[in-house]
Amino acid sequence: MLNSQLLAVLFMVISMISYQISASFAKQLIAILDPLTVTILRLFFAAIIVCVMFRSWQILSRLPYLKWRNLIGYSASLGLMNILFYMSLGKLPQGIAVGLEFIGPLGLALLSIKNKNEYIWVILAILGIGLMVPWGNLDSNQFSIFGAVCALAAGFFWALYIHFGQKVIRQNIGMHALTIAISISAIALLPIGLYNNAPLLIDTQYWGKALAIAILATAIPYALDLQALKHLSKASYGTLSSLSPALAALTGLILLGEKIALWQWIALICIMSASIGVTYSSIQKQKMASSK
Repeated sequence: MLNSQLLAVLFMVISMISYQISASFAKQLIAILDPLTVTILRLFFAAIIVCVMFRSWQILSRLPYLKWRNLIGYSASLGLMNILFYMSLGKLPQGIAVGLEFIGPLGLALLSIKNKNEYIWVILAILGIGLMVPWGNLDSNQFSIFGAVCALAAGFFWALYIHFGQKVIRQNIGMHALTIAISISAIALLPIGLYNNAPLLIDTQYWGKALAIAILATAIPYALDLQALKHLSKASYGTLSSLSPALAALTGLILLGEKIALWQWIALICIMSASIGVTYSSIQKQKMASSK
């Protein structure tokens, strides 16, 4: 049992590292192309990957009977979350972009707080956001107001993605919902991408890099997360997920040579601590509710 849990933790860590490496590669590609083109290429390859992984052609006969309102919301939030995050990556260090984006799902969790003792997590989250911003030097190479707004907006749509995802789950179509959402997002963005930069979008020399990004951001994380969830509690999963901003900063430092200030590391610690605290508070509430 212990070995399986340790293996599950290892799977989670590898999954998060894989995703952050994909973000570093995406940032390098964004410097050559643009966020929209990179997003579309990644989504198209990701759609093919998840379709094969989950054999999503099996759902075709059920498509006319699905509740499309929630699926459209799920798809739109996924697409906007991705493009806004890539826009922020083009303007901010990777660790800062991920840290600010992380405010979205964290904020969603903070909304459920009712106990006054838990407001410490709200204070930590606000402190984290405040420390992330170099107030005395807003125009520095290490920070962009536009990039920060994009990252926070990406976080907002991440929260909506979670919200609609919880509704889509009730349709009992499993991971096929992800295939549908990624496919719709890619198809919806394609006309805009062709109008904006058709030559680069259809230039096959960039497809290999985009495929690598899709594999690192989609195939590896989803495959490993599915295995990890079999052996990890919600508290353990939530706690490990909270390490993402730190891993993003480390990946950016190693692969991109991005350095962030000491107070920004403290900001990431505040945000991660708030996330861990909210995760454990939520689990305790569920345990108390089930014991009544």
